[in-house]
Amino acid sequence: MFNEITKKAVNEALKNPIKIDDHLVVSQRARRVMDRIIGYKVSPFLWRAVIDSSGSSLSAGRVQSVALRLICEREEEIEKFIATEYWSLVAIFKTEKGAELTAKLYEVNGKQIKLPPKPQMTEEDWEEFFKTNFAISSGDVAQKILEILQAKNNYAISDISKKESRKNPYPPFITSSLQVESSRKLRMRPRRTMMLAQQLYEGIDLGAEGTTGLITYMRTDSTRLSAEIVDDARAFIAEKYGNQYLPEKPKSYEKQNKKNVQDAHEAVRPTSLKYTPEFVKEYLDEAQFKVYELIWKRFIACQMESARLETTSVSISADEYTFRSSGTTILFDGFQVLYEETTEETGEKGENGGGLIPAGLEVNQKMDLKELTPSQHFTKPPARFTESTLIKELENNGIGRPSTYAMIMGTIVDRGYVEQQDRKMFPTSLGKKVNGVLVKNFPDIINVNFTAQMEDELDLIANGETEYLRVLNDFYGPFIKDLQEVEANLEKIICEKCGGELELKIGRFGKYFACNNYPECKNIKSLKEIAGGSNEPEYTGETCPKCESKTVYREGKFGKFIGCEKYPDCDFTKVITLGMKCPKCNEGEVITRRTKRGKIFYGCNKYPDCDYASWTMPKPKEEEQEEPIESSEEEY
Repeated sequence: MFNEITKKAVNEALKNPIKIDDHLVVSQRARRVMDRIIGYKVSPFLWRAVIDSSGSSLSAGRVQSVALRLICEREEEIEKFIATEYWSLVAIFKTEKGAELTAKLYEVNGKQIKLPPKPQMTEEDWEEFFKTNFAISSGDVAQKILEILQAKNNYAISDISKKESRKNPYPPFITSSLQVESSRKLRMRPRRTMMLAQQLYEGIDLGAEGTTGLITYMRTDSTRLSAEIVDDARAFIAEKYGNQYLPEKPKSYEKQNKKNVQDAHEAVRPTSLKYTPEFVKEYLDEAQFKVYELIWKRFIACQMESARLETTSVSISADEYTFRSSGTTILFDGFQVLYEETTEETGEKGENGGGLIPAGLEVNQKMDLKELTPSQHFTKPPARFTESTLIKELENNGIGRPSTYAMIMGTIVDRGYVEQQDRKMFPTSLGKKVNGVLVKNFPDIINVNFTAQMEDELDLIANGETEYLRVLNDFYGPFIKDLQEVEANLEKIICEKCGGELELKIGRFGKYFACNNYPECKNIKSLKEIAGGSNEPEYTGETCPKCESKTVYREGKFGKFIGCEKYPDCDFTKVITLGMKCPKCNEGEVITRRTKRGKIFYGCNKYPDCDYASWTMPKPKEEEQEEPIESSEEEY
């Protein structure tokens, strides 16, 4: 087994073959079977329960549906959120020498100022809160305190405290942390990050070096590193940055692995430290370079010395009122000389006032109040998920595997369940409808606890601690019973021509409804008609060249097309072009199509003679080029 595509790694693997772990094979088989049972059984129910006139390709999945539920539930929290008003008072003090210090009102009568209780809390809750805390809950309260503070002239420093702390480097990347950090730092979607990482893993032509794999296998849940690469990193750090940046002992992160880590591969890291970002830059495109540089810096930084910080807090008091200011000084930058992790801006920010702390301050030193400013605030609802925070949420709950996160993020967007605005994920009306149907009918399966429990069960199979069939039987029995019950309760759609039942069918051009009394009754209806759209077909104004009947617009599996109104008696069809020549062959015309997963792309109507395909609509040559389609299992 090898973790990197290099000559040395492949030769070592050939010299040291290992036996196939049957437990891992069976665990993977159980995962595949379980996912297919849910996908193959629940998705058809979803097609029938959520009749979407747009022809969207609906699907359900053991992990994807839980991800959608998390997004929808967060949206519900935001919609139900009631903001709470609160105020802060920030002062600017001056020393006798004119140095200024900004501080925030922190305590009143020894009670720390905190956010007031939520609006729905009772009077008893308020009383309990005010026993140990203080809140500035309105402008009137803030104004009264402001007037009291402005009248005081006995401000003095009551306390100065200094605390030294260490900030440790971050572990080397695993799949999920690579996706999260790439999303934050590089603004890349997980699917694109994984595509670029795959290219770096498979190998890049480095000129005289030949085609070389630059990183280890990118689908991993382990932070384990080989002793050899750690030694190389330590030598590099000592030479490049000096011994002060080198810890006494190599840093190990294996204790930080999750409980269900499979540890089949090392962390994501460079295959060799001779391939520095500067060395490989000329051989990589811009996106590849950004991902490689990110992986390189994270790996080197994980073996560097911790940063040392000193936080100084200054309290300024006048009678029962205390202001506080704090500032942090970097004593030694350590790993931060090379790498700093990006954080998401979520929830309420801490407000300590402060900024730069003037030198030479002493306890009991008098301070003059120069300025006092009240500010109104409102509590904020929980932040919407971004792709990076959703991945963290799934990972923290033990849901899914590293290799699935990028695909899940892509699927819920491609299906039309979720839209992204400023990187935040909003459930669409279709997404809310799908989630509502799934949660109502399969509450025991489409939930965080069940999905996490299944991951634990699959890990037990992988460890040889339980049987494959027992896990599947325990799951399948209750599941199929629930499915049969909800299917029996679906409202029947009656055929208006013969009184039979219209049943969902999948034909050459997608889903439609047909009478179960066929061939005696040939009544069919489109999804649009069943969903409440117009019963009148949309005529094109042209005649069918086969039978001379009228032609109509229809929705199919791969998008809108023209067909004969006499279908299925007449099977004439015609694709709808966009009125522009194919930019590749200059003979065919561009048409809109859908992938098997429902994502729209643009192709040539001369396919397969012309294989032109693009995710973006073609533009004139002088305009920006369209984004070509990369062949990927995640899209199709």
